[in-house]
Amino acid sequence: MNRSSLLGLLCVLAFSVSVAAQPNDANKPAPKTLATNSKDKKDPEAERLLKERRDNAQNLLINLASDAGRFNDQTLRARTQARIADVLWSADPDRARTLFRKAWESAEIVDQEGHRKMQEDIRQQQARGGSVAVAGPPNIRGEVLRLAARRDRALGEELLAKLKTEKEQASEAAADKARSNPLENATPEAIRQRLSLARQLLDTDVERSLQFADPALMTLSREGVDYLSFLREKDAASADRRYAAFLARAAGDLQSDANTVSTLASYLFTPHIFVTFNDSGASTMQTSRGGNPPDVSPDLRSMFFRTAGDVLLRPLAPAGQDQTSAGVQGKYLMMKRLAPLFDRFAPKQLADAIHAQIDALAQAVPEDARQRDDDTVREGIRDPQPAGDREKILRDRIDRAKTSDERDGLYLQLARLYVESGKIEARDFVDKIEDTDLRKNARAFIDASLIIRAIDKKDSEMILQLVKTGELTHLQKSWALTQATKLLAKTDRDKSLATLDEANAEARRIEEVDPDRPRALMAIATVLLSLDRTKAWDAVYEAIKAANSAGDFSGEDGVLRISLQTKNMSSIRSSSAQDFDVSGIFNELAKEDYNRTVELARGFEKEAPRASATIAIAKSVLEEKKN
Repeated sequence: MNRSSLLGLLCVLAFSVSVAAQPNDANKPAPKTLATNSKDKKDPEAERLLKERRDNAQNLLINLASDAGRFNDQTLRARTQARIADVLWSADPDRARTLFRKAWESAEIVDQEGHRKMQEDIRQQQARGGSVAVAGPPNIRGEVLRLAARRDRALGEELLAKLKTEKEQASEAAADKARSNPLENATPEAIRQRLSLARQLLDTDVERSLQFADPALMTLSREGVDYLSFLREKDAASADRRYAAFLARAAGDLQSDANTVSTLASYLFTPHIFVTFNDSGASTMQTSRGGNPPDVSPDLRSMFFRTAGDVLLRPLAPAGQDQTSAGVQGKYLMMKRLAPLFDRFAPKQLADAIHAQIDALAQAVPEDARQRDDDTVREGIRDPQPAGDREKILRDRIDRAKTSDERDGLYLQLARLYVESGKIEARDFVDKIEDTDLRKNARAFIDASLIIRAIDKKDSEMILQLVKTGELTHLQKSWALTQATKLLAKTDRDKSLATLDEANAEARRIEEVDPDRPRALMAIATVLLSLDRTKAWDAVYEAIKAANSAGDFSGEDGVLRISLQTKNMSSIRSSSAQDFDVSGIFNELAKEDYNRTVELARGFEKEAPRASATIAIAKSVLEEKKN
């Protein structure tokens, strides 16, 4: 090979190496630069679109706020203004603060009227005789306060300061009422509101929660002890310090009695469960949720038993002069309830003294009080009576019953006992009730209770069986079928769609003027979101048409209530049914197609559902960037 040929070959090789190297060199920095440039080009456009949509959402809320000021419905006005203020806070805190104050003014009017109507309802039921069952009015001031305080502590304190102690509490009648049910009616409204607000803030801000709670914790109350049980899950040391202060106050208070001890015992042994007794043996039990006894220090537990012993072993007042809330019979029942705790945790000398006091009191109470061993006496301290034992007792009483009314009441108790276990045989006991009207009303109540129980247990087969055979309303059937659809969708899509068709058929059997019709249709549309998105849009349109034809569809009453009232008992039961509401589905649809969802919301002719839908849409956009 000559020199020129060799030189040419080297040039070719060099050129080949150069070409081969270029892709590797280019693959390192170049794509990053291009990607960065591409991202720079896309971000401004995305930001522009987001800003445009956020501005549009804010304008929607501002226009709605202007409309809300003219709403005749004060409840709707207060809720709408407060919710708009909450969503607008980050963008326009001054406007939001003004809206919160306006909402509070409307809420005060609503709460006063709601309390008046409830008292009137109670008086009317008492005049008719028998038991009384009323559902308390919504706490609109509490709703406004929760949203405002979460945004601004100073504003929350300002609104709390406007709560006035009810004048009735200063009267002798109110004093008598408080003595008959201590730590419940005696708690001023301002303290209840403050502790309710503090409880809600615990989930997000413990320090701010305590700032609101501490002024209310200067007085022992059931709400205060319940708050401390919640606080202990977040900050045990702070909760225990405040509980110790409660114990010190109770020990030095001559008004402390057996019900006071029961309330204090809740913190250590039955969190969130409160039981009281009065002198006639009547009991009340309130449970906010279940909870396990906390692991507290031996010193704190010992402090409780010293206080409890001091209070429970006080000498009885002379006959006719007992002013305690429990009285003799209530004190006996409460000591009988608490005795197992003294046996297990207190010094033997104190436990023996408690049992001696129980024996002494037993001579002054009726036989049925001495024999009493029901769930109220046991709740949270001893295991409840086995269902079999309770059933045997009821059957024995039925055999000894002297009147048909007495037997009917016992059969109803048996039916409710079977409902607790989720047994469809509960319906068999209803069939044995002789009173025609009672049997009809009880069947509707028991069947609806069984449906709720079956849904809680996720028993789709029982749901479908009850829909076919139960005495249920069209709304109850439609709602139950939508819940069964959700359960079946996981294993049998075809059957779930067929079940939803049945739910739709039941919904359309509801009269057009009945607000239950749009509730049922909205629930169907909500379920369709996860099954068929396209059909969900059409279903919402149908629900809106139904809402425009119905009477009082608010779009946010997502609850199913059932009740039964007899001569000797009353019961109101409610179950959450959020699928009835418009907010959830409009929030989801807005994420998919904002403009189309806005137009859909404008289809509501009535103020309430349109306001709820509009706020849901705006919230989905204004929280998008944060999410």
